[in-house]
Amino acid sequence: MATLHVLSHSPFTDARLSSCLRVLGSQDAILLCGDATYALHADTATAEALSARTGSLKLFVLDEDATARDIALPDWAESVDYAGFVALSVHYDKVNTWL
Repeated sequence: MATLHVLSHSPFTDARLSSCLRVLGSQDAILLCGDATYALHADTATAEALSARTGSLKLFVLDEDATARDIALPDWAESVDYAGFVALSVHYDKVNTWL
């Protein structure tokens, strides 16, 4: 069963992203929103951890939040708007929000 994992907390304040990466299934995807977009900040361990999984990881980023934080998206991350967020939520069997 494919799951969309939604993260909104900074990866520099807790371990939600690391925990998510440990349980991520092969059909799952991650959507970064809010402060979780900082995970893509260049030259950080979190960006490197995500980059290392580019062959198997489906990573989406809420465009509005990345833009607000001046985060440049790598070419392996896909930007989505709010309509895209809704479409992803419908596409995946489950949505797990990491509160």
